Amino acid sequence: MRNAFADEINTLASADPRVVMLSADIGNRLFDKFKVRNPGRFYNTGVAEANTISMAAGLASCGLRPVCYTITPFITARCYEQIKVDVCYHRMPVVIVGTGSGLSYASLGATHHSLDDIALMRVLPEMRVLAPADANELRSCLRAAVQSETPVYIRIGKKGEPVLFPEPPAFEFGRWNCFREGEHVTLLAAGNTLPIATAAADLLAASGVSARVYSCASVKPLDEKVLAEAFGGGRIVATIEEHAKACGFGSSVAEWVADLLLPDARLLRFGAADEFLHEAGEQDHAREAYGITAQQVASRVLALAKS
Repeated sequence: MRNAFADEINTLASADPRVVMLSADIGNRLFDKFKVRNPGRFYNTGVAEANTISMAAGLASCGLRPVCYTITPFITARCYEQIKVDVCYHRMPVVIVGTGSGLSYASLGATHHSLDDIALMRVLPEMRVLAPADANELRSCLRAAVQSETPVYIRIGKKGEPVLFPEPPAFEFGRWNCFREGEHVTLLAAGNTLPIATAAADLLAASGVSARVYSCASVKPLDEKVLAEAFGGGRIVATIEEHAKACGFGSSVAEWVADLLLPDARLLRFGAADEFLHEAGEQDHAREAYGITAQQVASRVLALAKS
């Protein structure tokens, strides 16, 4: 995803002189083309993420469209007050991109895990939150984010994620893409868990359960039209995210259900438990430990369907 981001932001900057890049001590060679094609519009802000956000807010107040980029926990938790006060309070059109989100950096330990960034960002007034599923959906999200009049946070993966959409799909804030049709249950995948959802749908199909799968890149705002349809008739709905179950994408769906007082809603949430992972391992190992695999999703959905 990060290579697609570098390529797309270069294209967007070439077409729009307002676009500037702020990178907090990461991806210097990744943005070599950007620096050549857009001289004077790339800032390596160093290990000073809070200053990065404040700089971006100032640039936005002058009519520019700043895009801030670094590893997810450092661009969110480390500079949260600046995002809240400098960017969101003043409704500055700053795009904040966290790379290596979720468990992408699983082997580096809890300091590099980002299982709380959706929670932190979605609670902020004015902030929109996006979680593209692959490189092509990232391109669509980034195009919309740069044109947004409000702050936007985009969580992306690192590298090696499978490309699922053959080309950049249509994107609107508050609208989700149906990736696979089905009639019995609905699987709502946020970000890089779309491959897990599709694999779970295959396992469910083998057991006679047809699953509709959505790529829910727009985490905030939600697609309320899809939710209303998905929960109709008491059908099972499952949210899948590489994030803590507490206060994440699934929680926002649960809040939507609670606010509407849906009496027969059946919601399953898949995400990380309320605990740190005190062991070493790659992304697949961490997903297994937290119960975010296709087999675990399919098993719980089938158990609820039979109850």
